[in-house]
Amino acid sequence: MKWRFVAAAFSVVAITVAIGSISTRSLNWGLDFTGGVSVELVYEESVNLSDLRQEVADLGYLGAVVVSFGSDRDVLVRLPEGYTNDDGQTLVQSLRAQTDQDIELAYLGFVGPQVGEELREQGGLAMLLALGLVMLYVGFRFQFKFALGAVVALAHDVLFTLGFFSLTGLEFDLTVLAALLAVVGYSLNDTIVVADRIRENFRKVRRSTPSEVLDISLSETLGRTVVTSLTTLLVLAALALFGGEMIYGFAVALLVGVAVGTYSSIYVSATTLLALGVTKEDVAIPVKEGLEQDDRLP
Repeated sequence: MKWRFVAAAFSVVAITVAIGSISTRSLNWGLDFTGGVSVELVYEESVNLSDLRQEVADLGYLGAVVVSFGSDRDVLVRLPEGYTNDDGQTLVQSLRAQTDQDIELAYLGFVGPQVGEELREQGGLAMLLALGLVMLYVGFRFQFKFALGAVVALAHDVLFTLGFFSLTGLEFDLTVLAALLAVVGYSLNDTIVVADRIRENFRKVRRSTPSEVLDISLSETLGRTVVTSLTTLLVLAALALFGGEMIYGFAVALLVGVAVGTYSSIYVSATTLLALGVTKEDVAIPVKEGLEQDDRLP
C-alpha cells in the first residue's frame, strides 16, 4: 500500500487521457454501429483472402473488410456506411465474373445508421446496469464502502479499455462490447476474492492499521491473482495472434481488460477502501441483543 499514491497518480493520468481521447477522437465504430452492408459468400474451393481483398479494392470498394469465418471457403465482406444492398449485389456479380469458381451468396443484409445508434445506446445501458447490479451485490454481501471500491475499479477498467481502443483506432464492434462486459465479470471476481480476504483479516488480525491489514490481505491473494491472470492472458494472446480477424478485437479487448483488471483489483479497489476510511467496525459481525460479551462470535 505504500505505492498506492504512485498507482493512484498513474490511474488518474490514464483515465484522463482515455476520457480525453474518447471525447475528441471518439471510437472507430464498426459496421454493427455505423451501418453498412454485410455480404456472406461461400466459394466452391478454398480462397486466398489476400488476393480477394486486393480484388475487392480494385473494384473500387474502399474501406471494405474481407475476413473468413467457418471454413476456408466461407468469406464475409463488410462494406462500410454509404453502400447499399445493390452495391453488395454488384460486388457479388463482379467477383463471379473474375473467377471460375461457383460463388454462392449465403447472406446479404443492410444495417442502417439508426439501428447502429440504438445498439450504442443499448450497449451503454447494459454497461451501466452491470455496474449498478455489481454495487448492489457487493454492498449486500460485504459493505457499502466495498461496493464503491468495486464499482470504481470496474469503471476504471472499462474506461481504460475504451481509451485504448480510441487511441489505437482499432475497430469497436459488438464482439468488443461483449468483451467489455466479460471484463466486468472477470475483474469483479478478482475484486471479490480480495475483498473477502480483507474482511476476514479485519476480523482476526489485531493491533494493525487498515493499511497493514490490506497489505496482508493482498499478499495472501497475490499468488492466486497472478497465476489466474497469467494463464488467462496466455490463452487470450494465442487467440489474438492465431484466432483470425473476426475475433481479433474481442481478444485484444480482453487482453487489455484482464491486465488492467488485475492491477485495479490490487490498487484501485484497495486504495478506494482506504480513502473511504474502512475500519474493523465496518466489517464487524453484528451482535444480537441480549448476548453477553463471552457469547459473541469470534
